[in-house]
Amino acid sequence: MLDRRDFLKYSVLTVPAVSGFAVVGCGGGGHITAYPIASEVITTLQNTVVPGPTPAVAIHLSEVSKFRQYGYGNWTLGDALKAETRTELMPALYDASTVTKKARLLNFFTISDVHITDKEAPNQLIYLGQLYEQQVAVAASLYSPVMLCSTQVLNAAVQTINALHQKNPIDFGISLGDVCNSAQYNELRWYIDVLDGKVITPSSGTHRGADTIDYQKPYQTAGLDKSIPWYQTLGNHDHFWMGAIPVDHSLRSDLRESYTSGTVFACGNVLAVRSSIQDHTYSMGVIDGSTPYGDIQYAGLASSFTSPPQVAADPERRPLPRNEWLQEFFATTSNPVGHGFNLTDAGQGFACYSFVPKSSLPIKVIVLDDTQREDDGSTDIHGHGFLDLARWTWLRAELAAGDMAGQLMIIAAHIPIDVEIPGTAMAWWADSQNAVTLPDLRAELQIHPNLILWLSGHRHMNTIKAFADTTGNKPENGFWQVETSSLRDFPQQFRTFEIHLNSDYTISIVTTNVDPAVLDGTPAAKSRNYAVAAQQIVKGASAVTNWNPTNDPSIKAMPTGSYNAQLLKKLSPAMTLKMQTLYPSL
Repeated sequence: MLDRRDFLKYSVLTVPAVSGFAVVGCGGGGHITAYPIASEVITTLQNTVVPGPTPAVAIHLSEVSKFRQYGYGNWTLGDALKAETRTELMPALYDASTVTKKARLLNFFTISDVHITDKEAPNQLIYLGQLYEQQVAVAASLYSPVMLCSTQVLNAAVQTINALHQKNPIDFGISLGDVCNSAQYNELRWYIDVLDGKVITPSSGTHRGADTIDYQKPYQTAGLDKSIPWYQTLGNHDHFWMGAIPVDHSLRSDLRESYTSGTVFACGNVLAVRSSIQDHTYSMGVIDGSTPYGDIQYAGLASSFTSPPQVAADPERRPLPRNEWLQEFFATTSNPVGHGFNLTDAGQGFACYSFVPKSSLPIKVIVLDDTQREDDGSTDIHGHGFLDLARWTWLRAELAAGDMAGQLMIIAAHIPIDVEIPGTAMAWWADSQNAVTLPDLRAELQIHPNLILWLSGHRHMNTIKAFADTTGNKPENGFWQVETSSLRDFPQQFRTFEIHLNSDYTISIVTTNVDPAVLDGTPAAKSRNYAVAAQQIVKGASAVTNWNPTNDPSIKAMPTGSYNAQLLKKLSPAMTLKMQTLYPSL
């Protein structure tokens, strides 16, 4: 997977117009397309998407028109991916084969790193992605043809979730951050509107190609089933430019203006020298939405253009500061209004809150903002894990309160912990502004035996790490960390979680990857081909393929980029007694 970490066609609905944009429609008449999913909805417990072998002829990511010619993007449905039973947190000699699941406590889903992208925005880093394509796989996060259909992939995932809900009711869902690609207003509105089931116009500027190009056409989204509440976590891409640089606290004074300007962004090689954001060496390019394959234009040496290239400006591209980003979740028709931010001081930009999914169940979810601050003064890439004093104090109080109330606890945060080499771009930030070091954070987490899970995204990977008790005599102090991959990059999956109480009053957490049930002929299906091709092209060109940089033995290999597991967790004596009282007849 990338480091970082037609028997049915379209159904048609009719609406008068889309967000102030006059719709000529797909074939005229003001018709709005809707994209159904495949009739069979399964999980990776039945079949798994397996990329084909990398073709012999090397091509570039931008050569989308050549993908089919040379065999890029091919995939098949492989075998079922069984859930691996893991007992690293259990006492020595524990035999999981003698235990049965007796009571299902929760069933929920996670999605992460959707990266809804305004492909026509003038201030991206497309050329830099091309420049580094042969050297670092993470360059695909700067440019990949999957950028063309980001809303359509989310729409397919939502429909897949709805179908699973009909088979096995889902209690709630939580999005683990990076719903936007670059903190833009229109990106966030597309995301919320897809979940609300509104009509989407997935283009900007003058909406080039909106009547002829499939990925640009307005369409009717399905919307998440209204009986499923969904909650939101803040990610670094949600409030930083390209997920990396604070909009109003950088070396580039016109960064905010660059969003709504019509001038194609130019800068230096910010991957190598952060201060070169001030330079105008390279014109970063844009995607031409009037072309079938999303051709790149205006990319290259800035000196090769007689004047800075221009595209249509659009005020809808404005970047949202943290508090305004949170407030957008109150403009919604799905549940709950605010999507969690109604439970916190969203007006002041505080993005941490907790909620209890079921009033009859002693489980609470702690939603933690562990992204960096906009005003931290760092010129580094803002992808580190971080807690300021207010968030650190809040987290400790929430954990203590959960223990006192006899609640099992799940932490949902964008950035995972202890899976990256210290000092690297996605590791815990080793800076004095960070209110807690990684060792101290881990130590705090492991004095709360009711903590069962840390959920995260960020690295675009499906990994599971065991945080076992370090004392050797209190296995209940261990917890699991489960990462959910991106809906942007291959394998373009989300996760489901079923939490069960077992016959011996231990907990089983069954977590399963799900491929959206894309239908041939739809943009979401095309995006899957593009995601597979991107993996074949960039991973094949790069020596950077280490998905487990810390060589942690508790992080298992991921066949085809997916990983399913049944995770066992021992409860404390007090929590065991409480569950015996609530469920006496196991």
